[in-house]
Amino acid sequence: MTSQTQQRTPNSGRQAVLAAALADMVLILVFAAIGRDAHQRGDIITGVFLTAWPFLAGAAIAWLAGRVRRRPLSLSAGVIAWLGAVAGGMILRALTGQTVVIAFVIVALLSLGLFLVGYRALLALVRKLRRS
Repeated sequence: MTSQTQQRTPNSGRQAVLAAALADMVLILVFAAIGRDAHQRGDIITGVFLTAWPFLAGAAIAWLAGRVRRRPLSLSAGVIAWLGAVAGGMILRALTGQTVVIAFVIVALLSLGLFLVGYRALLALVRKLRRS
């Protein structure tokens, strides 16, 4: 049986979900760390989590509501996770009294879009190149 005709096993599906969820989480934490470093904020560890938690929660909600788990490494899953992270993150930041200004919304849209959709686009390109 060639690799193109092999069926996906339930275990490989779970591995893809775990890999994508972990990648999304790490990249959201990297986004928060870069932002905190750019603004020279203290409390490196706790501060990064304080900044990241609304975006992590937004991405988690998007994962559950948007059925990202079906094809977690697809571009459409990346778009759902990205927009969920930004929209949910900004709403949660506003509800908890954290800063939400247009410049930050734009930076979050661009950065998290690059991160959460970007690695999936690279994976899609690699898969396409392997097929040809």
